[in-house]
Amino acid sequence: MLTKVTKLERLGGYRLRLRFNDGSEGVHDFAALAKEPGSMLVPLRDPVYFARVFLEFGALTWPNGFDVAPEWLRREMEAAGELTQVAAE
Repeated sequence: MLTKVTKLERLGGYRLRLRFNDGSEGVHDFAALAKEPGSMLVPLRDPVYFARVFLEFGALTWPNGFDVAPEWLRREMEAAGELTQVAAE
């Protein structure tokens, strides 16, 4: 199964609550990512711009075209202990 983010909720700052298509869900803080070098990440340092995140084909995406691979994000969140299983809706 291809990993996708199916729901996102903005929690303020650089924190997002995410649900994946396998039923796992968690909160991730993207503050460290926003501070990484790279021209595509510079706009994300502004919390107002960061909040413009949307889902495109199951990936977190920003208006400048920067996106985060959902497979990588799920692995990172799992390794950090940020995921829980949620009941089916």
